[in-house]
Amino acid sequence: MKTLPISRYRFFQKIQPLSLLKKITGKSVTGCLQVFSASGFWSLYIDEGKLIYACYSEEMFEPLYRNLQQLSQQVSTLPRGIHEQLRAIFETGLNDKAIPNPDYLAICWLVNQKYISSFEAGVLIEQLALEVLESFLKLEEGSYEFIPDSFLDDLPKFCHLNLRLLAEQCQTGSKVSPQQYAHSWQPKNEEQLQELKANQVTHNSYQPVYSQSTDKKLYRILSIVDSPIILNDIDSYLDEQIFSVIGVTDSSKALMEVLRIKPDLILLDVAMPNLNGYEVCTLLRKHTYFKKTPVIMMTGKTGLIDRAKAKMVRASGYLPKPFNQGDLLKIIFQHIV
Repeated sequence: MKTLPISRYRFFQKIQPLSLLKKITGKSVTGCLQVFSASGFWSLYIDEGKLIYACYSEEMFEPLYRNLQQLSQQVSTLPRGIHEQLRAIFETGLNDKAIPNPDYLAICWLVNQKYISSFEAGVLIEQLALEVLESFLKLEEGSYEFIPDSFLDDLPKFCHLNLRLLAEQCQTGSKVSPQQYAHSWQPKNEEQLQELKANQVTHNSYQPVYSQSTDKKLYRILSIVDSPIILNDIDSYLDEQIFSVIGVTDSSKALMEVLRIKPDLILLDVAMPNLNGYEVCTLLRKHTYFKKTPVIMMTGKTGLIDRAKAKMVRASGYLPKPFNQGDLLKIIFQHIV
């Protein structure tokens, strides 16, 4: 899809929403279409021509809460007060703009906490998309740009929706039943395929494929970095309702802490005295218990050689410094969800 950069537009122009949707439905199209108007802006996230998420800047969390309330009538694992909990954890990202899509992270968290299944997340996203497209299709003037890379690239994908069918549903006002959704949803891997089959068998029951327990898991994050400032930043970025953050400033003592804590994810600074991050990661991978524990290397160097070193020691990811809350949450959700 060829578009002009948003900076090239001095004034809003007449646009045709349906024409824009047709341009992003090709199999080779992956990225985010952003459409700006005087009242707000729309973001449509596309993966190989299919819609994976849609949101409107002026109505980000309220539609999510409203549809969650409807879903809670069929899903027994959604506890009371979930709206307040999501508000406290994720809406803070709206204030400092550090997290581009805290609403999508909230859905990832709901799945990760086993409050809803991946299938139910897909149903939720489709209902949200219908609301977003309904307002988008009424747009007459605006500006737009297509961004090949987006915040959602490395996060879990819960559905791949047909934009043409969604637009038709918005125009006709027809509702989507869970059975219709099951037939139109396109599984991307064997796990999603099995979940789709399970939900097709149970029809309208919305039975979660996860455990019925509502116990929340507190993820243990071990930060190995000799800078107290960075340790404080990490601690302030990660909500204590989801994460338990432990900081270690001495890399020579880090291995004992790792064995003691058995963290769910390790943030490891490359530039450390005594043992550097690469050496620590190498030692961790030699231990049977930590062969698959996510290890994220943190460094101010972003060259190809540095990334190659991280790959050689079998690090799970790479977080360039300095980083903000959005950068940190994105890579953590990528490896623990």
